[in-house]
Amino acid sequence: MPFFRIMNKKNLLVKIVLAAFVILLLLSLIAPAVFPQRADIRPPRQETLLNGLKVIMLSNPRSDKVELKLRINSGSAFDPQGKEGVMKLLSDAIFPNPEAKNAFAEDLGGSLSVDTTYDYIEISATAKPEQFLTMLDTVANAVSNINVDKDSTAKLKTAQLARVQELERDPAYVADQAVAKRLFGTFPYGRPVDGTADSIAKVTFADLIDAKLRFLTSDNATLAISGNFDSDLAYRGARRLFGGWIKADKKTPSTFRQPDAPDVTLQSVTVDGGGDKELRYAVRGVARKDASYAAAEVLADIMRARIAAKNETGATVKVESDAHVLPGYFVISLSGRSVTPITNDPSQAISQILSTKITDAEFQAARSAVETRWRETDAMDLWLDVDTFKTAEPKNSGFTVTLPDIQTLADKIGKLPVASVIVERMAQTNSVPK
Repeated sequence: MPFFRIMNKKNLLVKIVLAAFVILLLLSLIAPAVFPQRADIRPPRQETLLNGLKVIMLSNPRSDKVELKLRINSGSAFDPQGKEGVMKLLSDAIFPNPEAKNAFAEDLGGSLSVDTTYDYIEISATAKPEQFLTMLDTVANAVSNINVDKDSTAKLKTAQLARVQELERDPAYVADQAVAKRLFGTFPYGRPVDGTADSIAKVTFADLIDAKLRFLTSDNATLAISGNFDSDLAYRGARRLFGGWIKADKKTPSTFRQPDAPDVTLQSVTVDGGGDKELRYAVRGVARKDASYAAAEVLADIMRARIAAKNETGATVKVESDAHVLPGYFVISLSGRSVTPITNDPSQAISQILSTKITDAEFQAARSAVETRWRETDAMDLWLDVDTFKTAEPKNSGFTVTLPDIQTLADKIGKLPVASVIVERMAQTNSVPK
């Protein structure tokens, strides 16, 4: 082979190698702009106590407080049918007296809250660094020694009934619950977390005790601590204070019969008084652990932007991908005095919104908005989600979702049956769906 041919091939190989190096270098420079990094998402210290309680510690010496989140990895999805509100009442029993919140604020220089969702019960507390162990002791004592009897249950039910009656006067709440029931039926996500007047009345203290023994156990919980604290001291404190918390005999899996397809006709509901209309459209969505979860978040933003662009009534537009342990739903919310249906055929509402292909401009704008929200998400929540939803451990590189991912999901949900509800305020009526 002539010498100049050998040299040409060598030069070509060198050029290819150099070109590949330049491309990789450019990608390394571009990637942080596309997928912004988060310095706070770093591997925490993780320990597991003998009773099965998992402890996650994220120390930050520059913080002026210590934050604690204790998550019970079972929520109101496990409420017995017809007795919705059991898990909410159980969560209220952890700190039954309002004085507890005042004590956290006045004595510990922090705060206290207890939240219940379909997927978990979560205690959130903060304190000054010097009051860290007191906070840990207070929370450990509360979950280990819940008082459930006839008298305490009656008080909890009375307070919860008052809250539910107040919620049911809100047309937005009525619409949200009605469309969830329309879409899911008796499936857990179609039943209200807070319960109803009828379901709360049926709950007994024995129901709360049963839920406590089955779900409020050490091996069904994750403790996350972040802020200005010493992790060795925190681990010793957790072992001493939470070590006596009883574990369950067995775990209850999240397995439920899948709901039937919904009725696709528009349901009309009226509530007392005057004011805004509430319109809802909903289709089945994804689970929190699904590979398409990030795509669902971006697609929801794209749908909201499309609806808002054609909104001529001044209605407030909101679109959410409500993901849970099991597949949740996409829900479109329109609120305002002059709300009108997206289309005369409600069964075609979603497909009409997604009838045109998603553009790169839409994708980039929505992805940017989703990444902004992701950067604002508490790192503790992302780590807690690993146990609750069985997700992968969080990374600091953001979402790696693509336009084809979004379009594939859009094509899928555009073919699903749509549940729809419109709620209007009318004088002298009381027809809230039971």
